[in-house]
Amino acid sequence: MLVAGEASGDLHGSRLIKAISELDSEADFRFFGGDLMANAARRSPNLHYKEMNVMGFSEVIRKLPAIWRNLKMAKRLLLDFRPDVLILIDFPGFNLKLAKFAHKHGIRTEYYISPKVWAWKEWRIPSMKKNIDRLHSILPFEIPYFKKHDFNKAVYVGNPTVEEIDYSLKHIAPLRHFRERNGITDERPLIALLPGSRRSEISNNLPLMIEAAKKYPEFQYIVAGAPSIPEKFYREVAQDPGLTIVFGSTHTLVKYSKAALVTSGTATLETALIGTPQVVCYRANGSALSYKIMEKLLKVKYVSLPNLIVGNPMVPELLLHFCTPTAISRELSPLLQPSPRRDRQLSDYKALRRKLGTFIASDYAANLIVNTIKEGK
Repeated sequence: MLVAGEASGDLHGSRLIKAISELDSEADFRFFGGDLMANAARRSPNLHYKEMNVMGFSEVIRKLPAIWRNLKMAKRLLLDFRPDVLILIDFPGFNLKLAKFAHKHGIRTEYYISPKVWAWKEWRIPSMKKNIDRLHSILPFEIPYFKKHDFNKAVYVGNPTVEEIDYSLKHIAPLRHFRERNGITDERPLIALLPGSRRSEISNNLPLMIEAAKKYPEFQYIVAGAPSIPEKFYREVAQDPGLTIVFGSTHTLVKYSKAALVTSGTATLETALIGTPQVVCYRANGSALSYKIMEKLLKVKYVSLPNLIVGNPMVPELLLHFCTPTAISRELSPLLQPSPRRDRQLSDYKALRRKLGTFIASDYAANLIVNTIKEGK
């Protein structure tokens, strides 16, 4: 049984299902997830992740009855199906509660993609130590972190983003085709704008990114659109009549751009693995007070994945009130031309890739899971 509560979890879960099925052709699955997992398992989800995914404190409070109903459904399925193993994929608010229930009923629990307790909510570690039989980490620095907390059941299985980017780059369209497909007739070199996948992120970050990019008229800036956000929303936020937005071509856009402005998240790691210099932007409400609160809450020196993995500020991070058009423009300037800053970032990207290794995460995790079940039987 697998539980994924978001689109990213559906992608990772689908790959895990495929890998398990290749090792055990008789594997039988039940799952909370999405269409990708459904295709891999050849059956419908017991609950679609769209019924589960909530963001922000106010939305969680508003949807508490639905959350408890979903948790009750998961517990009932767990007891009815009695799987050999429960595989929980990220989504910690929900999944750690289910892990506790599974442990109580003697069901083996494997956690694929660890909760980010190293950043905040460290108080979750005792529960994880008690209720999780093995944790599959996709970030190499998590292993020494968990050992420091006497949690020795964590295994680094590789990072799935490496596999995804390598596959994407092998199938990337030529620049000429990319331009034709998206109606881009302007021949100027590109600056990629990745303002996030949520409406609040786009509202907060996109106007600042555009204002900063406009300071370089010898370049054109293009927005990578998120599949769940309509084009109309981008245009309302940007108030920029000539704005170019492309959908379904983020990796291609980043690959052919001289540099990128990226809202903090997995996109920062994707951009680094593609090899395009970047500035990380995260405006949120932009208040100095919020920054002070964030400093107290966060247990890490950096917020972007490339910096966290390598352990140094390889990409500039502009957070909250420090994220202004002037600051973005200042950090972007040396990345748009030959410079020591650009060369150093590209060199650090190579170190990042070495740290992530060559494991295919879903294959490694599937091997561990299937072999453990066979040994147990």
